[in-house]
Amino acid sequence: MRGLFGGLLLLLLLSLTRRLFFSFRSGVIYTYPEVASVGKTEEELKEAGVAYNVGNFPFSANSRARANGSSEGFVKVLAEKDTDKIVGCHIIGPNAGEMIAEAVIAIEYGASSEDLARTCHAHPTLSEAFKEACMDTYDKPIHF
Repeated sequence: MRGLFGGLLLLLLLSLTRRLFFSFRSGVIYTYPEVASVGKTEEELKEAGVAYNVGNFPFSANSRARANGSSEGFVKVLAEKDTDKIVGCHIIGPNAGEMIAEAVIAIEYGASSEDLARTCHAHPTLSEAFKEACMDTYDKPIHF
């Protein structure tokens, strides 16, 4: 955070204005496997009475995770049922702390699970698990 606020101070000193997004901050626990999340949980959506779809994809079905010997965990994507807008993402597995950034951007800019599912992801990569979870949210994954 110190680096972020130092950058803000520099922007203020230079009289530059930039919009910073603080609405959705990810949380990361650096354990093995890593845990990361952003946005709403299923419990929060249920309490609020929000209809939602959920998509899951296990790292055990991801070729990069298997090749690396780190196939524990999964990616879970939550999207509003009517709009398909992504409202939450939870990752337990390899590089979860880095992978969560894609979900933060998706939520911040109002992307749907279909938007991300139709976005090209390099193969073989761990981030394909996020794509596949998005596919499972609105339709069905390819590799599971």
